[in-house]
Amino acid sequence: MPHLESHLDPEVLTLLAIGEPVATPAEQDHLSTCPRCAVELSALTRTVVAGRSTVLLEDLEAPPERVWSRISEELGFSAPAAISDAAATSEIDPRVETVLMDPGASEAVPPRGGASGASAPRRRRSGLIRGLFVLAASVAVLGVAVGGWALTRQATVVELASAELAAFPDHPGAEGSAVVVERGDETVIEVTLDADVDPDSNREVWLITEDATEIISLGMLEGQTGEFVVPDNIDLREYVLVDVSDEPVDGDPTHSGDSIVRGALDFA
Repeated sequence: MPHLESHLDPEVLTLLAIGEPVATPAEQDHLSTCPRCAVELSALTRTVVAGRSTVLLEDLEAPPERVWSRISEELGFSAPAAISDAAATSEIDPRVETVLMDPGASEAVPPRGGASGASAPRRRRSGLIRGLFVLAASVAVLGVAVGGWALTRQATVVELASAELAAFPDHPGAEGSAVVVERGDETVIEVTLDADVDPDSNREVWLITEDATEIISLGMLEGQTGEFVVPDNIDLREYVLVDVSDEPVDGDPTHSGDSIVRGALDFA
């Protein structure tokens, strides 16, 4: 079987990516042994898959305008609006989208403007190649920009308050801490406890008003650290005391009266 001395033509790689079996035996043999061509085909195929799959997505959250501005800058456009202008005036075959959605459409759609003969398929394929490479570049930039924005948004944690939890007389040497953070749409208390306690009992975390007239349970502390979501109807400036108690396994949901540590929140 003859072997190619050079890499596959970008047109062949593009057509293979959209599912057209255009490779000759020699080109198929080259593709199976050439890492460079295999990587290029894989990248183009992922782009096609992304183009096909995104039409099924619904209820996506729109990134802020600064994300689109960054995409425009990366692609060399002067403003976000230039993307639509460039698309409207370019020579890219508008049937690229059709081919991406349906690999068989490239053969089913007649040439534009009545073109015929060998020049029409050539022009159509050239437009397809340009369109697919523009799409690949756009998908790459969009993925970096939107992905970076999403990760930054998810990673944003704001500390609201903290407390040092001091030991009660029955638990000398115990200590702990509580940190209140805002994480996305939730307010979370991160509690840490260092104490010698009965392994057969439970440690329960409570929020208590400063005058000790109101108390709510946040849940059981498993191990030395735990995170607890603060209910939306609880104002931490009223429930300012964080308490960790030693609770016997007796089925009684109320506070045992045996507090291990307690401290008042100090708001930043």
